[in-house]
Amino acid sequence: MTANELRSKYIEFFKSKGHAQIQGKSLLPDNDPTVLFTTAGMHPLVPYLLGQDHPAGKRLVDYQKVIRTGDIDSVGDPSHLTFFEMLGNWSLGDYFKEGAIKMSFEFLTSKEWLGIPIEKLGVTVFKGEGDVPQDDESAAVWKSLGIPENRIAYLPREDNWWGPAGTTGPCGPDSEMFYYVGDKPCGPDCKPGCSCGKWLEIWNDVFMQYNKDADGKYIPLARKCVDTGMGIERTVTILNGKSSVYDTEIFASIRGAIEKAAAYTYGSDSEKDKSVRIISDHLRASSFILGDPKAVSPSNVGAGYVLRRLIRRAVRHGRKLGIGGETEGTVFLSPIAQVLIDQMKGPYPELEENRGRIIEELDNEEKKFLETLLKGEKEYEKLLPNLLKDPKKVMSGRLAFKLYDTYGFPIELTEELAVEHGMTVNREEFDEAFKKHQELSRAGSEQIFKGGLQDHSEIATKYHTATHLLHKALRTVLGDQVAQKGSNITAERMRFDFSHGAPMTQEEIRKVEDMVNDAIKQDLPITMEVMSLDEAKASGAIALFGEKYESQVKVYTMGRSATDFYSKEVCGGPHMERTGLLGKFTIQKEQSSSAGVRRIRAVLE
Repeated sequence: MTANELRSKYIEFFKSKGHAQIQGKSLLPDNDPTVLFTTAGMHPLVPYLLGQDHPAGKRLVDYQKVIRTGDIDSVGDPSHLTFFEMLGNWSLGDYFKEGAIKMSFEFLTSKEWLGIPIEKLGVTVFKGEGDVPQDDESAAVWKSLGIPENRIAYLPREDNWWGPAGTTGPCGPDSEMFYYVGDKPCGPDCKPGCSCGKWLEIWNDVFMQYNKDADGKYIPLARKCVDTGMGIERTVTILNGKSSVYDTEIFASIRGAIEKAAAYTYGSDSEKDKSVRIISDHLRASSFILGDPKAVSPSNVGAGYVLRRLIRRAVRHGRKLGIGGETEGTVFLSPIAQVLIDQMKGPYPELEENRGRIIEELDNEEKKFLETLLKGEKEYEKLLPNLLKDPKKVMSGRLAFKLYDTYGFPIELTEELAVEHGMTVNREEFDEAFKKHQELSRAGSEQIFKGGLQDHSEIATKYHTATHLLHKALRTVLGDQVAQKGSNITAERMRFDFSHGAPMTQEEIRKVEDMVNDAIKQDLPITMEVMSLDEAKASGAIALFGEKYESQVKVYTMGRSATDFYSKEVCGGPHMERTGLLGKFTIQKEQSSSAGVRRIRAVLE
């Protein structure tokens, strides 16, 4: 079964069960500073899992692109990925454990769908911990469907509890489904969830019963929801009897392009195979980030730093395979990215729409890094003889920082080079030197607002409401060509990115600031209506360019009536009830964010 077939079957099955198909969202979540990227299919749906009504109804299904950076250093083995696709279906206060489990079982085992033999399946359920009891309800449903007791494992929180996506938000116990790939058990206790490698997880039904607050407490949700997730890459691997996600048709085209560029046949050398896998994953992730409607550019901060690290690590492993130029101006990533775009543009048309941007950014970053890489590696080679004389085989953090500070050589690559020569780097010493120079922050602000908008806290809601007022003021002062390109909110400020080709003048900044404060002083009521996207646009509402919307959307109006308003935008919310609750709006800084995009930092007092 191909990825396209699995994606289509999943959507078709759940639509037949009364689920409305919704659009997957951006890889870069708005107004949630607890994460850099969308980390799960449920991430964009957090407000609805917490109680908001979704315009499409109570039963939903979609496929969602996600990025998880926690395992970035493990990419290169047969299974780890930074970018992957998640299939998901949701119940927002409709069916719960029994309904979710029975539908999962039918999709997995019915010959009309995946047709997996029941004897190949095993499941895990939550063992219980603290005030949360053992999930006997889920276990009973599995037994009624024919899963025997010896293939039901009761596991603790670290195994069978999901969420929240950030530091706060909806969460709960889950029931996971496993496929047996072994010939015989590893021992008498070999059950689903065993670390022996004979059981591979393919699906997860999460029962959202709690909301974790900023104090770490688990508060029962008034409306119980279901969130499920099936990874396309892993499931296709299992269904086709492959031992690695990189051996499936999903990676065949991009892997073939790498093999051709390197004049190397995959499977001939374990170290070279690792480099092929790293390039495949990192280039795929980078292309999807750059092709996103809310794309960031490579930088030294936050999501842009992760993107830069992915691209540069791919470049270095290309050179290990003998591809990529030895001089500035020779590139190899963008031709391979073209192959990926051609393959994935069907389910993700934004890749084709942003093909030019993807290619341009990859080329620029590769050329820039090649110069850095050549200088840094030459300097490292000079240092190597003395480093190898150290009996402890530990490179000082100060020396590693010098490579970074003087030559722009990333610490991660210094660590990789050190490992290749049997050494380690004193990372604590590097971090100390790094902190003193106050240069780079990969995580963004240290005082982030926990949960961002996800817990609907008042300060986050105020700042989000203010982004609407700011957006309108910018369009009035600078012109209707201005469009929001992203926003980020912490406990202490808001950050707003918008399309504009030149720095704002002090007079323009003052006019925008005055317009926002005037709208606040007017204490305008804020109302919400649900309507079709066409109706929303006809009523004068602004919708973000490139955003994927459902057939029914929420429209927030800030004004006296449907026709007498200051701002009207398609948005998921939440918002304050009146503009007068926001306080004084002050723009602290206006600067460049990336080519053609400006950034405003502002506060409410």
